[in-house]
Amino acid sequence: MRELEVVSPHARLVRTLLGGWAVFVYVFLFAPIVLLVLFSFNANRYGTFPFTGWTTDWYGQVFGDYQIKDALATTLKVAAEVTAISTVVGTAAAFPLVRSRLPFRSGVRIAFTLPIMIPGLLIGVSLLVLLTSTFHFQLSPQTAVIGQAIYTTPFVLLLVAARLQGFDPALERAASDLGANTFNRLRRVVLPLIMPAVFAGALFAFTLSLDEFIITLFLIGGHNTLPIYIYTQVKFGITPEVNALASLLLAASLALIALAFGLPFAARRARLALRARRT
Repeated sequence: MRELEVVSPHARLVRTLLGGWAVFVYVFLFAPIVLLVLFSFNANRYGTFPFTGWTTDWYGQVFGDYQIKDALATTLKVAAEVTAISTVVGTAAAFPLVRSRLPFRSGVRIAFTLPIMIPGLLIGVSLLVLLTSTFHFQLSPQTAVIGQAIYTTPFVLLLVAARLQGFDPALERAASDLGANTFNRLRRVVLPLIMPAVFAGALFAFTLSLDEFIITLFLIGGHNTLPIYIYTQVKFGITPEVNALASLLLAASLALIALAFGLPFAARRARLALRARRT
């Protein structure tokens, strides 16, 4: 017969206090987000308390505002270019980082991932000085792409490198024994197996670019992205349109993050199911 665990009153009190503190922390973190979404459906034209009814008119005004449409187009264009650059550069950099015999490989890995640890303020200021004072570039969405790509590429690099480290080299040796050259091994063996990590990294890069504010503010010049537009509107007061736009941006970010996390698991399940059918 299993012995019952005896818990002292002091330990029970500590557990209760820790549980209450954890609940308080989560409520403190997520209650503002919940209120933001609720206020986006509030009929009150000031976008705050009290609730005077439920409506979706503010979402209609968001989709009908030409400034929001222009900011959305700029945001999607920058995010697409940043995703393409980060995916290609991050994937290409992961191969020598994992497979080559570079000296001080740990130091090289830290150097590659350094933009993650550097504050965005420093990245934005340093790139602003470099691009405008040294290279005399005109600030535009393309300069914002450069700054965002520097920040997002390490995320792709880490995801692809982690996938490559778990890659079985015997598969490539088997393909080589069957007559596949380097290009065919890369195209038919390596890339299909690491593609979930590459796609997840691309989704991370797109999500980070979608939400990026500080670096973009320094480098985009007179153009607007959605985060910058929300910031400029909030300076004059929170409106229901801002709540609705922020809610849409939040939903898009959560959907992309969920897809990035769920894709590797879905791909693994698909491979296991295909392997089970074959056997």
